[in-house]
Amino acid sequence: MTEKEMFLNTWKREHATLLRVLKAYPADKLDMKPSEKSRTAKELAWTFANEQAVLEGALSGKVDFSKMPPMPATYDEIFVALETNRKKLMRKVQRVTSKQWNLKIPWMVGPGKMSKVRVADIAWVMLMDLVHHRGQFSVYLRLAGGNVPSIYGPTADEPWM
Repeated sequence: MTEKEMFLNTWKREHATLLRVLKAYPADKLDMKPSEKSRTAKELAWTFANEQAVLEGALSGKVDFSKMPPMPATYDEIFVALETNRKKLMRKVQRVTSKQWNLKIPWMVGPGKMSKVRVADIAWVMLMDLVHHRGQFSVYLRLAGGNVPSIYGPTADEPWM
């Protein structure tokens, strides 16, 4: 299995789990945020689509954070955008050549510091950031009174035994 195939398989699996977590969130609590510095649940949910935009930029050779898509008005529109974009983006990654996958492009590596980083490494960062924010979102879900589905194992709401 190639690195790209491993990435695509992992992304597909992690995305399916992400959808279960997002769909479990109570629709009437989208404005909730656990602290003043935190984003609202809806804003955090939109983060997952922005991560896809980062990967899209990396595949084109430049990530431009000033061109992130605006957040839709409704939670349902977030799901549509997330799934539509993911399917298109997965097809794009499948077609990427080894040379494109290993191309180094400018990327942030610290506060105010840029360096050349492989597109593949940016793809993995996007995926690990998805996992990180999904964990964050599962805390929002618990605080909002929702049922947290299984992510990597049983939860209080979805015991396995």
